[in-house]
Amino acid sequence: MQKQNFVLGVDYGTDSVRSLLVNAADGSEVASAVFYYPRWKDGLYCKPSDNRFRQHPLDYIEGLEQTIRSCLAQAGPAAARNVAAISIDTTGSTPVAVDETGTPLGLLPEFSDNPNALFVLWKDHTAVKEAAAINAHAATFPINYLQFVGGIYSSEWFWAKLLHILRIDPAVRAACYSWVEHCDWIPFLLTGGNHVSQMKRGVCAAGHKALWAPAFGTGPAGSFPTPHSPASTAGPISTPHRGPASGGYPPDEFFATLDPLLKGFTTRLSTDTYTADIPAGTLCPEWASRLGLSTDVVIGVGAFDAHMGAVGGQIEPYHLSKVMGTSTCDMLVAPLHEVEGRLIKGICGQVPGSVIPGMMGMEAGQSAFGDAYAWFRNLLSWPLQQLLPSAPGIPELSSVNTLTSGIIDRIIPELSRQAASLDPAPQSELALDWFNGRRTPDANQWLKGAITGLDLGSDAPRLFRAIVEATCFGARAIVDRFTEEGVPIRGLIGLGGVAKKSPFIMQMMADVMDRPIRIHASEQTCALGAAMFAATAAGLYPTVEVAMAAIGQGFDITYTPDPGRTAIYAGRLRDYQALGQFIQSTTKEK
Repeated sequence: MQKQNFVLGVDYGTDSVRSLLVNAADGSEVASAVFYYPRWKDGLYCKPSDNRFRQHPLDYIEGLEQTIRSCLAQAGPAAARNVAAISIDTTGSTPVAVDETGTPLGLLPEFSDNPNALFVLWKDHTAVKEAAAINAHAATFPINYLQFVGGIYSSEWFWAKLLHILRIDPAVRAACYSWVEHCDWIPFLLTGGNHVSQMKRGVCAAGHKALWAPAFGTGPAGSFPTPHSPASTAGPISTPHRGPASGGYPPDEFFATLDPLLKGFTTRLSTDTYTADIPAGTLCPEWASRLGLSTDVVIGVGAFDAHMGAVGGQIEPYHLSKVMGTSTCDMLVAPLHEVEGRLIKGICGQVPGSVIPGMMGMEAGQSAFGDAYAWFRNLLSWPLQQLLPSAPGIPELSSVNTLTSGIIDRIIPELSRQAASLDPAPQSELALDWFNGRRTPDANQWLKGAITGLDLGSDAPRLFRAIVEATCFGARAIVDRFTEEGVPIRGLIGLGGVAKKSPFIMQMMADVMDRPIRIHASEQTCALGAAMFAATAAGLYPTVEVAMAAIGQGFDITYTPDPGRTAIYAGRLRDYQALGQFIQSTTKEK
């Protein structure tokens, strides 16, 4: 049998992990498997009323092993011998406290059920006070250490979450040697790392969430030097690097004067970071045995799901790649020399090489997108979930649960069908999409969603339509911010579950944006993007752009704006902005 080069992309989402086995020669998807986190599914360690969302590392470990072994079993006995590399993407910022060996504290017996010793999921907003403190503290320094993250630090990010955990839990504080992103820990686990200093931290997480920047290291302030290997000379901007990027974090003084609890933490973070196109190492013997693979398998440096998803969706310069799921992450890349010296206010960072090595990666997004729809579905289904199982004359519980879940699964598709038949009108119900705070533009997790314009004729399809419209207006606000800051948006790319499954939402998105939006053909762009990076890390392709061209699946549909509706939405957008200004003016920090 002729040898084939397979690569595995592993995509850690909010509810599940998916592994995708790809033929690196042509991008054909050989096998896939998904694992839903059992502890997360049971609601363990979470308290939504307090915006606390935590995940256990065992959910990640069990899912990693089961999905990869399932893919290999589907592909046949020869597949394992032909796997060249594995790369991983995760949600972010989703960090965890680790000991000196790099082991998450939640894997230690004394911390196994302590939520503060577990991964702090991206949408956990328990650190809003700490984020506010970072923003106020940064304003007192002569150097603007927030300049490369849009000028506002978010409660969803690395340092705010670390400070919050250190403040509220003395036991975790005493045991915490370092603070590690999920996307950095999984490659460290697979390569058999046994000291946190061995961990290759990705530039994606470090730059967008942890304030790492080339300008804070050896380069001149405000500059973005081309990343390079220490053994080589930096080449032109188009040259991909194959080594660490030099830079650093704000000085220890910045953190220690914010709170002495943070003193010394920067010394346990490498000042070098890595793009996702290079190896973190090779598969260690333990995990090679657990997965049925060779120790020659290359493990790529990790990155966030939206960043690898943008690559899987074949991102192009100045085309906004929208990964639309529970939240949205909007990615944009531009040649470094074209955006040098330009700082975009209110976004989630601009980091050289965070998406494609050799280009500036810019991130924005919405804290709730699919989550807003799920909230409304859950609101409507409350009577079914609470009353049906206890109703007299109802058959056994298992049948009730099956019936209930079947009805709940049909709510959003039916709401979409009914809402699509309604024409937009200037006086329709109006909503604000800040159900989980606002990510961009201008992060503010204190903000709340709102619905106004209700009357006795307001029914479920109309309210759903207003919520969908609000999420589209939130997306429009991001596009407008980029263009106001001098970064053109030449096209839109839709990725993720919502983009693939809801023509109603995507048509409204095109109408509100007044721009066409192309939907990528792949159902799993994040896992596919991880596979592209795996192929590049293994040396099967010289750059990730070449891997994109060879493995990418193209686009299968384009939604174009309806001029009549676009005009109506322009007026509705002004109403949305006015509602947002009112809600913001009345919002008080707790």
